[in-house]
Amino acid sequence: MKLGEKLAQLRTLEGFARGLGREMTQGEVARAVREELEGTISQSYLSQLESGARTHMTGTTRLLLARFFKVHPGHLVDDLDDLPVSQARPRREIDDKLDVWLIEGSEEFADAPDLSEALLKIAKHPHSRVCLRVLASIVENQELIDRLAEAFAPAPSPKRKKRRA
Repeated sequence: MKLGEKLAQLRTLEGFARGLGREMTQGEVARAVREELEGTISQSYLSQLESGARTHMTGTTRLLLARFFKVHPGHLVDDLDDLPVSQARPRREIDDKLDVWLIEGSEEFADAPDLSEALLKIAKHPHSRVCLRVLASIVENQELIDRLAEAFAPAPSPKRKKRRA
């Protein structure tokens, strides 16, 4: 099932769940998201997603709609059955290409040492593909990101007491 079909189906289910006896309109969804979740999504954006004019949405919008419809954010994507079949390439060839891309990215961001180092560490890892998939899962959970960022932030240096002479 395509993303647009899923959104239309969720609007229908939500309308009946709210006792409307019909699907919610795109405008009603936009208004409810604004009033109930204090989020912002326009009716025209929903229309573009449902019609297929837009095939992807931002992570923020995905999380907002997932909260509104009470579904997992991973549900709000096209199902794999609907994606075109790509010609399989040997796994090692893809992994090598990924590592080269990461190394080139590291060089590109040499002026940001922390980012450059992070990309290089992933490229050097024997399972860089798995590392990126784990990172992709983490970025869908803002609370986890915040906690991890706090845990890995450099500790403030302790203030030294001044000695009296």
